[in-house]
Amino acid sequence: MKAGLSSIELSLRAGEVADLLKTLSHPARLMIVCCLVESEYSVGELEEKIGVGQPHLSQHLTVLRSSRIVETRRDGKQIFYRLTEDKAAQLVAALYDIFCVEGVE
Repeated sequence: MKAGLSSIELSLRAGEVADLLKTLSHPARLMIVCCLVESEYSVGELEEKIGVGQPHLSQHLTVLRSSRIVETRRDGKQIFYRLTEDKAAQLVAALYDIFCVEGVE
């Protein structure tokens, strides 16, 4: 049986999760992270895949990166984005499995 958190710990964790959910609540950011569950993508590839213009896409990627939901890898002049390996990425992967897989209604 798992031990429950104290009310102080629960309050702190609830605040962290609420901040994460606020960050993910914008439709464009949610589309970005759902794409990144599949694979890493460059800015140009993400722009084409989700149909968001480069300036807006860059703003959303900055928010996701500052929240440590995504990280980057540089290859020459291109920057590739991928999900981090933390609980935020696990949450996004669960949302993807629930809502973004064909055959789900």
